[in-house]
Amino acid sequence: MAEFRMPSLGADMTEGTLLRWLVHPGDAVHKGDIVAEVDTTKAAIEIECFDDGVMGEFLVAEGTTVPVGTVLATITHAAEPAPAHADVHATPLIHKLAEEAGLDLAAVRGSAPGGRIVRADIEHAVAQQESAKAALATPRTAPTDTASGVPTVTRATGYARRLAGELRVDLAEVTGTGPAGAVRGVDVRATIGQATPEPETPAPISKRSEPPSRDADAVRTMIAAAMTRSKQTVPHYYLSATIDVDAAVQRLREMNRSLPVAERLVLPALLFRAVARAARVVPELNGHWIDDRFQPAADVHLGVVVSLRGGGIILPTIPDADTLDPPAMMAAIRGVVARARAGRLRSADATPATITVTNLGDLGVDSVFGVIAVPQVAIVGVGAVAERPCAVDGLLGVRSQLTATLSADHRASDGAIGARLLNTISDLFRHPEEL
Repeated sequence: MAEFRMPSLGADMTEGTLLRWLVHPGDAVHKGDIVAEVDTTKAAIEIECFDDGVMGEFLVAEGTTVPVGTVLATITHAAEPAPAHADVHATPLIHKLAEEAGLDLAAVRGSAPGGRIVRADIEHAVAQQESAKAALATPRTAPTDTASGVPTVTRATGYARRLAGELRVDLAEVTGTGPAGAVRGVDVRATIGQATPEPETPAPISKRSEPPSRDADAVRTMIAAAMTRSKQTVPHYYLSATIDVDAAVQRLREMNRSLPVAERLVLPALLFRAVARAARVVPELNGHWIDDRFQPAADVHLGVVVSLRGGGIILPTIPDADTLDPPAMMAAIRGVVARARAGRLRSADATPATITVTNLGDLGVDSVFGVIAVPQVAIVGVGAVAERPCAVDGLLGVRSQLTATLSADHRASDGAIGARLLNTISDLFRHPEEL
C-alpha cells in the first residue's frame, strides 16, 4: 500500500490547502494521473500520482490546510495480493489487541526481528488511525465556536488565508465560491469591495493609470521580498556575450516548412535547450547554495521566468530540460506558460529549478541581467535577435545575433566558469543540428 502525501512544491513551502479531489475512492489510478488540486501561496497546482493502483481512503477533506508530508490518501496496489493471515507474525495477545482496536494485522508493519508485530506496533497503528480520523473531522486551521465547542470549519485556499490576514478580513464572514464552499482570493477581495464601495461619481480613470489589483499587489510584494533577499545575500557577478544564431534561424525556417502551423518551432525552443545543455556541461552553475556550500544537482531542471497578464512574474520549471528535443521543448514551453498564466500549474511545474532562464527578446530588449532565484546560483538572460554587421570569413557581413547574459553567485563560481557556460551556448549555436 502506498501513501499519497502533500508534496513540497518549493523550498519555502511548509503547508498547502487541498482544494479538491479529482478522483474517488475505488478509482484505478496510474503514475502521472492528476488526482488532486492543491493551493499554495503562489498558485493552484494539480498534483500527479506516482503509483499505479486503486485509490483508497481519503484522509484529508477538501478545503483543509495541512503541513507538507501529510498523508492525504492511500493507494492500494491492485496487482499485489493481500498477505494471508497465516503470514502474520504475532502472538495471540497481539491478535487480540488488534481485534479490539479494529486493526487488520496484515496492514501493520512489524518492527521486531523477522517482521514480528509487537505491542508498540499496534499502539503506533492506532495512533495513526486516530490522527487520520481527527484530520478528517477537524481541519487543523478550523476555528472553534466558543458557545457550543463544536469546530466551525472555514474552508479556504492558502492564498485566500494569506490575503485575508493582510487585509484583516474574518474568513468566517466570507461566502466561498470554491469547491465545497471553500473561500478563494476573489471572495476575500469581493468582501473588501462590498465594505468599501466606490464613490457614486468617480473621476474617470484611463486604463493606463488604473491602480493595480490586490492580486497584483500581493504578487509584487512576494517578488520584492524574493529579489531583496537575493540581492542582500548573494554576491552577484555579471557576464555577457554576443551569440551568433544565424545558422539556427536558417535551420528553424527549413524545419518549419514541413510542419503544421500549430507545431512550428520558435527560437526560444533552441535557446532553452542550449542553456540546459550548457548547464549539463558546466555543472558548477547547475545546483543550489545550501548550508554555506554549493550542492550540484544531478539533473537539469530549467526555471522559466513567465510574466503574468495581471502584473508580476512566476517561475515554473521544465524538468529534465536537457533531455528534451526541440519539438518536446517547444511543447513544454507552451504548456508551462499557458498553465502559469491560467494559475493552473501542475506539481511537475513546481519542481525545484537548478538554473533559470529569462527571455525578454520578444519585447525588443537587447539584454537583461536577471536576479538569481535563491537558492539557485545562476540565471541566464536572453535578448532580442537582430541582424547586425559583423566580420564573416574576413569580409563584412550581416548575421542574426543576440546578447546572452549571465548573473551568477560568486560564492559558487567565478568569471572563468561563467565564461565557459556562455561559450558553450555559443558553440552549440554554431552547430544547430546538435540542438
